Amino acid sequence: MRKSPDIPAFGSAYALTRFFMRLAIFGVFAALGQQEFAKTLANMLILAVAYCVVAAAIRREQPFGPILTHFDEAAAYAFIAVVAAWTARSGI
Repeated sequence: MRKSPDIPAFGSAYALTRFFMRLAIFGVFAALGQQEFAKTLANMLILAVAYCVVAAAIRREQPFGPILTHFDEAAAYAFIAVVAAWTARSGI
C-alpha cells in the first residue's frame, strides 16, 4: 500500500490551506442551496468532520502531533458546525 508523501517543508500551511479552501467551497454551496444558509453549512461541515476523521485514520496521523492534521481540521469543522447549527436554531 502506497503511503502518502510527507511534506515537511510546508507543515501546517498545507493543512490550513486545505481547511480554508474547503470552508470557502462549503460556503459557496451553502449560499446556493434552497435551505437556510446556516443549516446547510452545518450539515456540510458534519460530513466534513466524518471525512477528516476517516482520512486521518487511513493516513495514521497522530491526533496531537507537532503539525496540523486532519484531526485538527475535524475539530475546527465540528466547532464551526455547532456554531452554525446554534445560529440556525436561534434565528440570528
